[in-house]
Amino acid sequence: MRTDRVHGIIGLAARAGGVVRGTERVREAVRENTVRFALVAADASRNSKNRIVPLLEASGVPYVERFDRESLGSAIGKAPVSALAVTDPGFAAQLRAAVGAAVAAPETGFED
Repeated sequence: MRTDRVHGIIGLAARAGGVVRGTERVREAVRENTVRFALVAADASRNSKNRIVPLLEASGVPYVERFDRESLGSAIGKAPVSALAVTDPGFAAQLRAAVGAAVAAPETGFED
């Protein structure tokens, strides 16, 4: 998996308005059933992970726990962020293919 490709897809999705950022906003989008794929920062706080990961799993939203907060934020041209959600189905499919993601659990441990 190429990190620059993943970040490029995230950036395009953000510019197209297909990304929700931040733990609380991602949680709201999951509850509204608009999230197609999520990324949780590997270095997010335990509290942030405890708030988002169980909800993603319970809702059946595919996700990966990968990258760091700084990297996710820079991919969308913003400050560091603990979670991003892609709402656009096309961009979500591209991201899933780029990271090789099925519904991922935190212990999946994807490698670069």
